[in-house]
Amino acid sequence: MQVSEAWLRELINPPVNTEQLVAQLTMAGLEVDAVTPVAAEFGGVVVGQVLSTEQHPNADKLRVCQVNVGQAEPLQIVCGASNVRPGLKIPAALIGAVLPGDFKIKQSKLRGELSFGMLCSETELGLATSSSGLMELPDDAPVGTDIRNYLMLNDNVIELGLTPNRADCLSVEGVAREAAVLNKLAFQNLAVEPAAVVHQETLEIKVEAPEACPVYLGRLIKGIDQNAQTPLWMQERLRRSGIRSLSPVVDVTNYVLLELGQPLHAFDAAKLAAPIVVRNSRKGESLALLNDQTIELVGEALVIADQKQALALAGVMGGSASAVSDSTQDIFLECAFFTPRSIAGKARGFGLHTDSSHRFERGVDFTLQQRAIERATQLIVEIAGGSVGPINAVVCETHLPARQPVKLRKQRLEKLLGITRSNAEISSLFQGLGMQVIESADGWEITPPGFRFDIAIEEDLLEEVGRIVGYDNLPTRTLMMRTKLGNATEALLPMARLQDCLVDRGYQEAITYSFVDEAMQKAVAPNDEFIRLQNPISSELAVMRTTLWSGLLDAALYNVNRQQTRVRLFETGLRFIRHNGETLQQKMLAGLALGSAYAEQWGEKSRDIDFFDVKADVEALLALSGSGLSFQPSQHPALHPGQTAEIVDANADFVGLIGMLHPNLEKQLGFDGPVFLFELIQDKILQREVPKFAPLSKFPSVRRDVALLVRQEISAKQILDCIESSREASVRDVSIFDVYQGKGIEEGFKSVALSLVLQDFAQTLTDSEIDAIFRRLLEKLSAQLDAKLRE
Repeated sequence: MQVSEAWLRELINPPVNTEQLVAQLTMAGLEVDAVTPVAAEFGGVVVGQVLSTEQHPNADKLRVCQVNVGQAEPLQIVCGASNVRPGLKIPAALIGAVLPGDFKIKQSKLRGELSFGMLCSETELGLATSSSGLMELPDDAPVGTDIRNYLMLNDNVIELGLTPNRADCLSVEGVAREAAVLNKLAFQNLAVEPAAVVHQETLEIKVEAPEACPVYLGRLIKGIDQNAQTPLWMQERLRRSGIRSLSPVVDVTNYVLLELGQPLHAFDAAKLAAPIVVRNSRKGESLALLNDQTIELVGEALVIADQKQALALAGVMGGSASAVSDSTQDIFLECAFFTPRSIAGKARGFGLHTDSSHRFERGVDFTLQQRAIERATQLIVEIAGGSVGPINAVVCETHLPARQPVKLRKQRLEKLLGITRSNAEISSLFQGLGMQVIESADGWEITPPGFRFDIAIEEDLLEEVGRIVGYDNLPTRTLMMRTKLGNATEALLPMARLQDCLVDRGYQEAITYSFVDEAMQKAVAPNDEFIRLQNPISSELAVMRTTLWSGLLDAALYNVNRQQTRVRLFETGLRFIRHNGETLQQKMLAGLALGSAYAEQWGEKSRDIDFFDVKADVEALLALSGSGLSFQPSQHPALHPGQTAEIVDANADFVGLIGMLHPNLEKQLGFDGPVFLFELIQDKILQREVPKFAPLSKFPSVRRDVALLVRQEISAKQILDCIESSREASVRDVSIFDVYQGKGIEEGFKSVALSLVLQDFAQTLTDSEIDAIFRRLLEKLSAQLDAKLRE
């Protein structure tokens, strides 16, 4: 909702500046998204009138104009606009004027002719992004008047981000009411006098769906002036509210919509075959709309029709067959109340969203129609003339919304908000909001008006008091809570520590939807049973994820498509799985990596990331817990069959997966390089072993390297586990520093080079003792793994 501050201040002018007014509205729940000046800064521009024009002697496209700017003598100004002509009133920038963009007007000579100013277009004044010629002003524009004052350009557009429950503020009058209450000013609705009825002609109206349209008013206005023009002040107010001026009748209906919040529609009466019928659409019926879109109606759509065809989609948009045009002489002016339930979702179902549907969906004041049609009639007659007929009203009282009184207890008010106010203050507050108030012994009985659909229970009234009094003015108190502190166990690793670890290793945290695209879910986890949403937000968010990879792959692809060649992402969140007929939520930690192994630098040669880079990242996570987790080869339909590992704990229970995205899926999703993924169950990796102190030996350590020949299928872990199982007390550390296959190594075998660090707590180890340890280790390795010492 865009509101002109100058328009607002015509209805109520609180003694606060723009900044204070914006703060008041925001704190009252009408959040202000932006405040924008209606025009760029400029000065020295006045209303001018072209007295005469002559062809420039040295340029075909230029004219030498004599312009009256309210000074003693006319000014000579050279102009190249196609619409410059004698008698035209336009903005004229005088010498010394400064236009938007710090463009200064000086005396100049154009192709030999002096020019003492410049005639301006809307673009040059910063009022439009494009224009085809000079800005043409009305004939009654006073010559010499500052253009900023004449067009009221010292104004701001206040953009409100209203919540759906505050439909009452989708009008200038509604916002003015709020501003008045916030500043404790009296507010009166815009006074509207009934139009004088000149003729007695009416069009018959039938309402076949009173439950959807309890109020329908129509009026015939005959003989409007086809040459009438919308006054500049109305055009400007529409422009500042984001609506383009079209024609006087259409502009008036849009103006009343903005002013009072009541949508109206005008039909060309000559194109109607009475009676007018409000009904549900018929099967196979179509409607050509004003936006040149033709829609196929369904049985649930509410339409305005005549005896030949549907004329308009009720509460949404009119049809082109009965639209007002430049040749229209008689109009049928419609003003109705459509229930929110009958309009909700109908516009969206046809891919539409209009100012009318936006208001009817949220709720329009069902007592407003008479005043709105009289206001529109008043403006149409003032601008375009015409003879007014009587209002034909069809009202079904039984289907009008009921306004039940709501009880507000004084004790409840004081308990929840912590404030004490007199009966008169509370009554004045609610009366200022348009509500009826009856005082009682223990509080107030308040009946909401027709425009407040959001007031139904006592809590709604408490909220009104809180926001009008001001949340900053409510007392604050420190709560006293007595509780027993729990014991923090060192055996539980904080999730934040794992997140910090990944950030330190170059990853960035992502947060994706728990709802994912069904096609992506099936591609990433084809064997998982997933949950389909009954009412998804969109087709791309139709099922619950069984893995966090779905969202991470989408996020990675989004970044890759925007020239991000190196991506590292991780996410913590829930996955939703089916187990024994039940839906389980499981906390997971997942990550994704693609691109180069290192950020671009001079110290290392660039290379692509590989499986072991990502495995190192996962091992860094697992090292924080210190638990005996290990990797073993595995298979997964979404991962490369030769680069996939399952992470298991000491009891061989599943902890997670790591691997490279399957090449087929990589191409299917649109990646142009390898993508590596991992996913871990949080509960399995957050349990850690509490560190225990171990004494240090004062005797020197000894390092011995050894190369073993083992079969190709023997893993490094098997070798390390075999050495650990030997329980040699002097072996402090074992690490693998080389794996070799090739020349000199028998086919089907590999050479694994190990470094062993030996140290004793009681003595310095001798060579014979060290040799004996190595002999025992080799015998065990040979017996269990058929390993041999490489010569």
